[in-house]
Amino acid sequence: MKTPLIALSLLLAGALPPGSAVRAQGTIPFAEFFVDSTLRIDYYHAGSKTEESITLDRLYRQGAWAGSTRHLLDPFSLGRYSASVYDAASGRLIFSRSYDSYFGEYRTTDPAKKGIRRTYHESVLVPLPRRPVRVEFEQRDRRNVYHPLFSCQVDPADYHIVRESPSRGDSVYAVTVNGPLHEKVDILVVGEGYTLEEKGKFESDLKKYYGVFFSWQPYKGNREKFNFRGIFSPSPEDGVDEPRQGVYRHTLLGASFNSLDSDRYLLVEDNKTLRDVAAQAPYDALLVMVNSKRYGGGGLYNGYCCFTSDGTWNEHVMLHEFAHSFAGLGDEYYTSDVAYEDFLERAVEPNEPNITALLDPSKLKWRDLLSPGISIPTPWGQAVYDSLGALRDSLTHMRGDIVTGKGASHEEIAAKTAAIDTTLRSVNARLSRFFLDHPLRGKVGAFEGAGYLPKGFYRPTVNSLMNVFNREEKTYYPVNERAIGRMIDFISE
Repeated sequence: MKTPLIALSLLLAGALPPGSAVRAQGTIPFAEFFVDSTLRIDYYHAGSKTEESITLDRLYRQGAWAGSTRHLLDPFSLGRYSASVYDAASGRLIFSRSYDSYFGEYRTTDPAKKGIRRTYHESVLVPLPRRPVRVEFEQRDRRNVYHPLFSCQVDPADYHIVRESPSRGDSVYAVTVNGPLHEKVDILVVGEGYTLEEKGKFESDLKKYYGVFFSWQPYKGNREKFNFRGIFSPSPEDGVDEPRQGVYRHTLLGASFNSLDSDRYLLVEDNKTLRDVAAQAPYDALLVMVNSKRYGGGGLYNGYCCFTSDGTWNEHVMLHEFAHSFAGLGDEYYTSDVAYEDFLERAVEPNEPNITALLDPSKLKWRDLLSPGISIPTPWGQAVYDSLGALRDSLTHMRGDIVTGKGASHEEIAAKTAAIDTTLRSVNARLSRFFLDHPLRGKVGAFEGAGYLPKGFYRPTVNSLMNVFNREEKTYYPVNERAIGRMIDFISE
């Protein structure tokens, strides 16, 4: 039986200066402060754009710690939030991780701006401390400064910490194990929307995406630094919720399209069950493979990523969303509809390693990777591309008006749409070739248009896997590959 954590002392945060969670304090001896187990902290994150709060749910002692025992302090500081562990006796910072969350994204939406409060269940994993600690949560403001949000004392001997076995009797697949947990990046793929009768399909899909993952750099060249596992836990029904289409499926994790009211955004609505299922295997990076043919996905940094098993451009989506959740890479496009508003603060340098506001071109964060002779900023024909995109959108809307209009016969509708379709195919072909034939394809510069904004923010290449301009591009290119490589090394060393 699980008892509420009423014995934990909850404190108002404020004892630490802003940004303290990411300050390095030398090498942390793991064995002095931690035992080789995982402490899972579950909590509720609630509020709107102007307010937020954290309330503890439960703490769990789970299996072996999957992360590095050498690198305990976060050197990247990429997330909107940070969780830090301090030794209670000495006050020493002994562990920190930054991350993004479902609530953090909700805060950027229009409903949140209108003051509509929402509550999300979230989890943070830390190594199990040997003795009492203070856990501090901080939130980053629009100027990229961390501020205290919540604090609690945790005594690892507290009998309120749940110690039940995480086993649910699910099937765990060790696709490849190259070495000890602390010396590898442990990838875990959880199936969603697969019924018991579709276990064979899950196994086939798991094998397929294992192959996809290690077909592309930098994963291919670092294959020996990974362990790769999967978990099959059946759902009562197959598929996934699609609210705008009136489709609702009874599935294991409650994954749903239309997350944050964005049509193609796919996230998990039942975080607790996701973490309960995932606790049956060690993981540094968590992927949710959704049994669906629809295009879409989503990723939360140091949280998880979702992709569909059979959707259009499914390989691109899997690799794209994984880079969000694993390495904190940002989106390098601005042409697709998203739920976020004012996602980036103008005149503030973004944290994402692949997006810049170019406030000082001489200090460009990827200046050492610039292609010879490239100009900064880098002209790329944005006006031409935008005009083609506007023409495509106009034709698409025109076609929709014809199909949904009244009074015309089927023959008239077919004739009118056929002419539009011919033009649409031509425009789409030109848009596709625009990047594949671009003279600067693969060159590293500073190309305007990134982070969902057409102006004021720049990406390192004209197109990449972090873009959706042309999904035939399945290369991250040097800036993104380096960011991913650094995270691989951080976890596996």
